[in-house]
Amino acid sequence: MSAAAFEHYTVQATPEAQKAGAVALAVASLPESFGPAMDENSADVQVIAGQPGWTRHAVEAISAGARGIVVVNPSPENVNELTETAARHNSAVVLDQRWASNPATAAAEDAVRSMAGRAVVLDVVATAPVGTDSGALLADQLAAVVRLTGPLGNLRLLDRRPHGYTATAVLANGAPVALQGILSNARPASVTITMLTDDGGAAVSLPDPVAAWPATVKVTGPHGELLLPTIYESAHRATWRRLKEHLDAGTLPSDLQQFAAVSESIATLT
Repeated sequence: MSAAAFEHYTVQATPEAQKAGAVALAVASLPESFGPAMDENSADVQVIAGQPGWTRHAVEAISAGARGIVVVNPSPENVNELTETAARHNSAVVLDQRWASNPATAAAEDAVRSMAGRAVVLDVVATAPVGTDSGALLADQLAAVVRLTGPLGNLRLLDRRPHGYTATAVLANGAPVALQGILSNARPASVTITMLTDDGGAAVSLPDPVAAWPATVKVTGPHGELLLPTIYESAHRATWRRLKEHLDAGTLPSDLQQFAAVSESIATLT
């Protein structure tokens, strides 16, 4: 095993990011990989809340010497400048997203994309507590869907009310996509993604990352129903593990490129 595998990185987070991303808990769960920085100006990794203007803050942090950036719940923005800056400085930028960062999405992506060409319909329902910004909920929902299916086409917002919204889109093969957002305290926050094909389908349920609640991924076909292995890890912790892998290897994650597709889709709604 190389010495790089044991490299330790220091972390500094803004108060908003600390709370939204449960940064202290995630970092404490990986003590051999990360630890708090004594001086915020010398931290290897900067954690930023994904509020409007986050790309500018990330560019500034990279220019100041940050080797890694974690953005918690990023709002839709143009990431071109940030992508170029990260590449120029070889800084790893990872997005800690509400549902798209769940560790179960890797297996779910394989399952969904393997049958996407035969998809008949995709139904997606996202639930969040009352008071949640519906625009932020839609962005989180789309990020999870695009993570599994790839970019959507012809995104349209059909209805938007105080307690939710309804939108439509199409998959690459032309199959319709129905997206619903519900603001309610009657059930835990989550997103469910159901794809039906000519002979089966896939059902994915992703919980909020407030705890290591497991996602569920079920694949149905002529063989019957198969429940994929359960992973007890939060989206927050999975994000930090992924960042460590990129920092050690000196590679750049594809988060920003994937997020660009989400931002472009949402831009068509305004």
